[in-house]
Amino acid sequence: MLRRRGRTLAAVVAVGVGLVIVAGTPASDAQGGSTTALPEAAPAIPGVLPLPVAPPAVVPTLRAAWGPSAQHLAEARAAVATMSPERLAGQVLVVRYGGTDPGLAAATLRNWHLGGVILMRENVASADQVRASAAAFHEAVAADGRTWPAVVGVDEEGGRVSRLSGVLPELPAFATFGAAADDAATAARFTQLGADLAALGITMDFAPVADVTMGAADPTIGDRSPSSDPAVAARTVRAAAGGLVTGGVVPVVKHFPGHGSVTVDSHSALPVQGASLAQLTARDLVPFAAAVDAGAPAVMLAHLDVPAVDPGVPSSLSPAVYRLLREGLGFQGVAVTDALNMAAVPESAPGEVAVRALAAGADLLLMPRDAGAAVTAIVAAVADGRVPLARLQEAATRVIALQLWTAELQAR
Repeated sequence: MLRRRGRTLAAVVAVGVGLVIVAGTPASDAQGGSTTALPEAAPAIPGVLPLPVAPPAVVPTLRAAWGPSAQHLAEARAAVATMSPERLAGQVLVVRYGGTDPGLAAATLRNWHLGGVILMRENVASADQVRASAAAFHEAVAADGRTWPAVVGVDEEGGRVSRLSGVLPELPAFATFGAAADDAATAARFTQLGADLAALGITMDFAPVADVTMGAADPTIGDRSPSSDPAVAARTVRAAAGGLVTGGVVPVVKHFPGHGSVTVDSHSALPVQGASLAQLTARDLVPFAAAVDAGAPAVMLAHLDVPAVDPGVPSSLSPAVYRLLREGLGFQGVAVTDALNMAAVPESAPGEVAVRALAAGADLLLMPRDAGAAVTAIVAAVADGRVPLARLQEAATRVIALQLWTAELQAR
């Protein structure tokens, strides 16, 4: 989770069923905050394409280190060491709820020890109501004995994906920012958005979208994407994510490894991303690599079948795709699934999708179909060895450390 230091951006190639790292464009050192030194670069491998990320002049570093410090991680590990599997399982879940009364959802957070909630349009009536709901969720986790805030998340991308429309000032579609090519203006607008969200008690924005759209054939992302040009998308994503952090909320860069170049909506079916790994590296992965290089604290995994990496398995449930993100791009933050109630990830038994995602490498599981069933299934999977306890502890540690850092962000 700590910011990389002296590390190069990585490229990834498939070698059998494994993935290996090769050198790419040099990354700048972190400025401020705690760092963990990693190897300078993996050995070069003949015939492997480097990851073509735009140079620093094109992809500005607006904030060199985003995310928890060594102290946050130490505090999180200490907390996790005292937790039962039931408490750990709840901590890695963010759930949806109905209506504008937070009472039942707050009780559910406390009773199942859940990490937090996501606000949808049905949960929003006014600024005062949202603020009161968020306060209730933070009070619920405090009553559960936690010293870190709840995850109170929202999809506030701008344009057609705005759960807080009418509550916050209107934000243009993200494509508008990419077309404007004004990084300072993008950072300033998203700083304001972050401050507005933090003032409501929201801690996490499931934005910015880092998908590179292919244009008219893209039915899902479209103008939610900053651009069809990977370099433009990279600089716009970094500016927006940095602005959100400066404003006081956690940005979640999405939808890895790239939803903008498929023709099926993962809300309704599992899209197949037919690009080769070289094509993905040259296009879809570029904005994610730029965000990770800047220290992105959280990345969302899409529900995509990527045959070049793991045929027939949704990315959100694929260990190979998580390795692509972590070993390939060097990501150390919180890996978040896209909503687990989407049609692209059908559930064969209650809570089973949550178990598969956690076992694959996810840290924060978004919108399971049934929170109680997910907790029960995860605990059972730990008991029977399908999910090592250490994997659950690792996920909970990352989430808790992120929330401890979030508390400091919002106290500035």
